[in-house]
Amino acid sequence: GLSAAGTVGALAGTFITGFVLVSAIATKPIVIGVGAALVLSGLVFTIRNGGKRPDAAVIALAFVTLGGAITATSPCDFESAYFCGSVVTNEADPSLRVLLLDGVRHAAVDLDDPTHLEFRYIRLLASVVDAAAEGPLDVLHIGGGGFTLPRYVDAVRPGSTNTVLEIDPLLIDIGRDELGLVATPGLDIRTGDARLALDDLGRTFDIVIGDAFAGTSVPWHLTTAEFVSDIKASMTPEGIYAMNVIDGRNSDFARAEVATLMDAFAYVAVVIPSDGVPNRPVNQILLASNVPLPEFVIDPADGVLVDDVTAYVDGARKLTDDFAPVDSLSLN
Repeated sequence: GLSAAGTVGALAGTFITGFVLVSAIATKPIVIGVGAALVLSGLVFTIRNGGKRPDAAVIALAFVTLGGAITATSPCDFESAYFCGSVVTNEADPSLRVLLLDGVRHAAVDLDDPTHLEFRYIRLLASVVDAAAEGPLDVLHIGGGGFTLPRYVDAVRPGSTNTVLEIDPLLIDIGRDELGLVATPGLDIRTGDARLALDDLGRTFDIVIGDAFAGTSVPWHLTTAEFVSDIKASMTPEGIYAMNVIDGRNSDFARAEVATLMDAFAYVAVVIPSDGVPNRPVNQILLASNVPLPEFVIDPADGVLVDDVTAYVDGARKLTDDFAPVDSLSLN
């Protein structure tokens, strides 16, 4: 009976905490509250069952621990059901703000200049926008993050539309309050899982940018052949899919993702660091289209195109809904 009750309690605690308490209260007060409740219930149980009363030293230690937990600083300026995050202002340039999610730098935004792209991977994704046919573009963003690229598209391609699929509604609020995101006629932000939201768009796009992450890994269901097929259906005949992935060393995940793209698209390219892929995780940009890819202007300091994509893949297995071990393939 005790074992069954413990199992039920563990399951209930996991789901209630993960899906209700974290988004409503945040982690720190939950941990402190649970800890205090455990200590108090332990004291009550001990005293009521005739156990030895705790001495003053034990009580003092409990209060000291509780005080330390309350006064400890949190690594988060904000916390949602998905991320512990903060926005850091650059001391040398107060207009430059960096978005940190779970301790990882996800985006940098220049409030005064939307064309200032601080991060290498953002500059590489922006090169896709620059290389596309002249005139306004219809761009779909899988993941909003700091909304750096929608602001860039608005600045360099007036009259364009930006449809953003962002799963975390708090990031949208942070973008508006702290990262210079302004509502424009061409901006359409939709909250929810991108895989589910694709079916409701009812239109096609010139460029689709995949930049959704959980930590340093792309959520597995946004990597598979089935999802790539949905992406392909949402693109114009000349459309380009640009995907940001993080991998290193043997690039097992990146190579599997390229194999998945090659199974769906006629033309695929890969951008890696100019000095090759190191043993640590780095951003690699994957490009795919059904028509020949345009000539990209890439700063050599940011990366180079892989000469032989087939050799890069090296027989890697494509990812499917039945087989997508993204976390185990990625170098974290």
